[in-house]
Amino acid sequence: MSFLRPSALYQFLITSPSLRWMPCQSWGFLRWPGLDGFMRLLVVVLLWSTFSELRYIPSLSMYPTLNVGDRIIVEKASFYFRSPAIHDIVTFRDPTQPPGDRTDVVFIKRIVAKAGDFVEVRNGCLYVNGDAQKEDFIAEPPTYTTELTRVPKGHVYMLGDNRNNSYDSHYWGPLPVKNIVGRYVMSCHRPR
Repeated sequence: MSFLRPSALYQFLITSPSLRWMPCQSWGFLRWPGLDGFMRLLVVVLLWSTFSELRYIPSLSMYPTLNVGDRIIVEKASFYFRSPAIHDIVTFRDPTQPPGDRTDVVFIKRIVAKAGDFVEVRNGCLYVNGDAQKEDFIAEPPTYTTELTRVPKGHVYMLGDNRNNSYDSHYWGPLPVKNIVGRYVMSCHRPR
């Protein structure tokens, strides 16, 4: 018996027909992919640009969850199949922007209530349907108060995680769902 000879298991794996596709058996996988590979790459790029986008965070309104300068990935496909959910972080078009304005101002905030919910901020706490919300993701308790507001059908209530420094639904009211652009997926770069 020789320890330098390959084992029977190794011989079986290398000669098994189902494993011959493995690229590590030859250096052919490093070649230029050709037209077929180029078309696959083109499809991936088109799908990426259609259903996702990269965004830059310009303000502290979502601090500590997102910081100034963070680059984030936003996916735009899931809301075709499901409704926005509470605690989703979403990007949306400015609801106070005039319809004819060509500059597309986009904000990012957290959904705290959906259609049919009653929302109120008092005594440094957010109340949804009369229940105080436990929010361990906010920078500090809100110092403002709002009146009891019912979120109408087809709308959501948006607040930034940095409640005292956020231009959100406590200024302009519930947001129409049609203004939502996409859902935050992840930060892909956080500067030092």
